[in-house]
Amino acid sequence: MLTTLVGILAACGTGKTAQKQSTVTYMQTDVLQTMDPGRATDIISAQSLTDVYAGLLRWNHNRIEPDMAAKMPTVSKDQKTYTYTLRKGIKWSDGHPVTAGDFVYAWRRAANPKTKSQYAYIFSGIKNADAILAGEKAATTLGVRALSPTKLQVKLDRVMPYFNQMITLQTFMPLEKSVVTKAGSKFGTSNKTLTFNGPYRLHKWTGSENTWTETKNPRYWDAQHVTIKQIKYQVVKENNTAYNLYKDGKVDDITLTGNMATQVKHNKGYQIVKQPGTEYLVPNLKRVPAFRNEQVRQALSMALNRPEFIKQVLGDGSVPSTTVVPESMMYNAQGQDFATVAAKGVTNNRYDLKRARQLFKAGMQASGHSTLTFTILGEDTDRAKATLAYLQAALEKLSQDGAQLKVQTKSVPFKTRLALVQAGNFDMVADAWSADFPDAINFLEQFTGDGNDAVGGWHDARYDALLHASKTTDATNAQKRWQDLVAADQILAKTDGVIPLYQSGAVHLQNPRLRNVSVSPNSMIYWEWARVK
Repeated sequence: MLTTLVGILAACGTGKTAQKQSTVTYMQTDVLQTMDPGRATDIISAQSLTDVYAGLLRWNHNRIEPDMAAKMPTVSKDQKTYTYTLRKGIKWSDGHPVTAGDFVYAWRRAANPKTKSQYAYIFSGIKNADAILAGEKAATTLGVRALSPTKLQVKLDRVMPYFNQMITLQTFMPLEKSVVTKAGSKFGTSNKTLTFNGPYRLHKWTGSENTWTETKNPRYWDAQHVTIKQIKYQVVKENNTAYNLYKDGKVDDITLTGNMATQVKHNKGYQIVKQPGTEYLVPNLKRVPAFRNEQVRQALSMALNRPEFIKQVLGDGSVPSTTVVPESMMYNAQGQDFATVAAKGVTNNRYDLKRARQLFKAGMQASGHSTLTFTILGEDTDRAKATLAYLQAALEKLSQDGAQLKVQTKSVPFKTRLALVQAGNFDMVADAWSADFPDAINFLEQFTGDGNDAVGGWHDARYDALLHASKTTDATNAQKRWQDLVAADQILAKTDGVIPLYQSGAVHLQNPRLRNVSVSPNSMIYWEWARVK
């Protein structure tokens, strides 16, 4: 999963770095995990992949436009065949041409179970993808082929109204086969194993550094419009460190949380940005038997005073979430916000400690237990540690005669948390999802499955049926598809298969000299639009 939310670009109010040269230094909260588009799952990797690779299409603020493609695709009448024409003369950073075959190779590789891509599921809907993922067909049968070096054809098993938005995701970036083959298992682990076709080239990265640098790629087709010549990423986990770097002009962008975020309100360049992502708790039903009881899960949710938590711990413009789908992302033809509509009638994710204690006691009795002990897994940043501490104190208030609750916390580095969750080695995890593309299905499909496959083990047949209908029988009917997704979101929220916490906001300090930074609906920064005044 993409599990750490990225914010809109902000920069140092002093502007000591940006005003001297066309260089931007941007804060990240953890190290760069991988530069393999087929294996990346986190938003830090996704950002750098967006910097150095170019897909068929790109975001220009909130609008999709051609990137490697010369124009928007032609689409068949049944909406199941897309044909893309690539630009003439586009090249990799080593001078080799970018071809339709590079896309075919990259997509087949990512969909192939042997690659072990956690994002392979995103290919579902492309012809034969489901059979490939299940090991029933070869990856070479994926419905994508090169009609010529500049013609790419994609065939779908079902209508996907969001297909053009979806393929802006890094998983759909092309790869130069000879480069991947030469690097073997080391591909994506250092800049020396890579070639690039995007606005920037990666330098000075071998897999574990707290800093990495990207420089303008002169071979990018739109290089003439890329004015930021160098991007430096700096890992900073603590608020005080970030602020000191900001004051000294050593970092052009910082993100602050908690008390520090509140204290900088009057600083020049202060801004709050709501992000298209939500944070939530995933209870592991496969590991903690009491979590299989719906009343226990609902009690845990109702014990959380989200507005108080945001004010006391985050202080960054985040807002309470009723469901996992964020606000201001998806709208219907009438202009209604999906999250607002889905939240109607959902009351169990509002703070009510008295009712929460009643539910907890009843649920524990029904599950045959009088004591519940579990550990919440989180990351080792200031924000994450403060979140865990608040959750621990709030949830333990459920304890009463006949039903005792003991909550422990575990803070680990981001990479370790990903590994633990992937292995199912957690009781409950503080997790997050940021939009890959602005459609509710991108959030809701994370929780489908038979309970054995789904993260946390939650399963609801009604939920799965609604999502299936939204992808098949109702895919071409916007109103019915909307209703399917709303109903599914409400089921997940009312049963607390996962427990929504908040929609992320971010406090930034922005250098006035840095202008026109484009942040897409899936939270990726497109640096090619940025300018230094």
